[in-house]
Amino acid sequence: MKSSSLSQRIADTEQPFHGYDDIFEGALSRLKAEGRYRVFNDLARRVGEFPLAYSHSAGRDVVIWCANDYLGMGQHPVVHEAMREALSTLGAGAGGTRNISGNHHAMVELETTLAELHQKESALVFTSGYVANEAALSTLGSLLPEAVIFSDACNHASMIHGVRHSGAEKKIFRHNDVAHLRQLLEATDPARPKIIAFESVYSMDGDIGRIAEFCDLAEEFGALTYLDEVHAVGMYGARGAGVAERDGVMHRVDIIQGTLGKAYGVMGGYIAARRSIVDAVRSFAPGFIFTTSLPPALTAGATASIRHLMHSTTERTAHQVKAEQLKHMLKAAGIPYLHTATHIVPVMIGDPNLCKAASDLLLDVHGIYVQPINYPTVPRGTERLRITPTPLHNDRMMQQLVDALRDVFSRLNIHA
Repeated sequence: MKSSSLSQRIADTEQPFHGYDDIFEGALSRLKAEGRYRVFNDLARRVGEFPLAYSHSAGRDVVIWCANDYLGMGQHPVVHEAMREALSTLGAGAGGTRNISGNHHAMVELETTLAELHQKESALVFTSGYVANEAALSTLGSLLPEAVIFSDACNHASMIHGVRHSGAEKKIFRHNDVAHLRQLLEATDPARPKIIAFESVYSMDGDIGRIAEFCDLAEEFGALTYLDEVHAVGMYGARGAGVAERDGVMHRVDIIQGTLGKAYGVMGGYIAARRSIVDAVRSFAPGFIFTTSLPPALTAGATASIRHLMHSTTERTAHQVKAEQLKHMLKAAGIPYLHTATHIVPVMIGDPNLCKAASDLLLDVHGIYVQPINYPTVPRGTERLRITPTPLHNDRMMQQLVDALRDVFSRLNIHA
């Protein structure tokens, strides 16, 4: 129902409006007709058994193939022990917002660890990576007078919303297109403050941002660089600090944003940068000021996870081996997937209804849980199953997945 027709009907009847549920149900019906309605699986992940879990939705054990707990750190004894100790000594809650209740010491230790990880002066923790991006970009853009934010066309929704809420002028450059970014920078008044925002690992296609080249342009045109490393922290680099560390350019990036809820296996988001930048976000960002702090158990678990992965390469090495092994198996089986240089393995289907049907068959027939990825997460016509192997997926599980995909593609008549 269009707002104009709704307004006309209200004006004609002069009666109070009561059709709220009709509006909501209509919107949901359209979503379902497009094959984009999301159904969440009711899962019970059991300690020590990941990637196995019990699906209350399916009534059986399933193998999870779409978790962002990339290294299985959510199951790691070091993390669990740190969380138990913090819970028993510091209690369950944080007491409120940090502006009112102060910092509990486990938070101070976490932010110190994050600054050390990224070799920056300071770090600031938020309740999620989404909040970190939205709060930081919106605040920085609003504080810089006449700012222009240059944003990669494939940036995450949290970055897009942060740029939008900043009120700054935005210029979108084609994905990973250095020449297009240069054109946009050259057409912008040199005196205006500038931020170039981009990612390292793009989570749906699994490709990597051109960090060094974007830093070159930033230095040439006097821009700040803002790098989202959420799908790379813990995963790449000698100490798990991300792709920028791996490529030797971390010191050239002004603001690094990351998450504690993926490779580190816990929850939360953060930025790391120069002290003045972090303090400005801390002091002005509503998404930080008015949000209850993460509790001690979560922050202690995150610190333990980060410090473990700063010194252990076992998990990262095993993970890369598993990802490459699965890609080779899919190729041999004729299953269409995007060839990436990262741990993201997108199996391409290209139709929302077929994507949902494939996900359902994998769960119901084969006991494999992979969520369908549809628009608006990916462009229409590029619907996919986003598979994320971990070091804990064994050879039998991988062969089961490949065989199941081959069966499902045959049943649904999906072709490469």
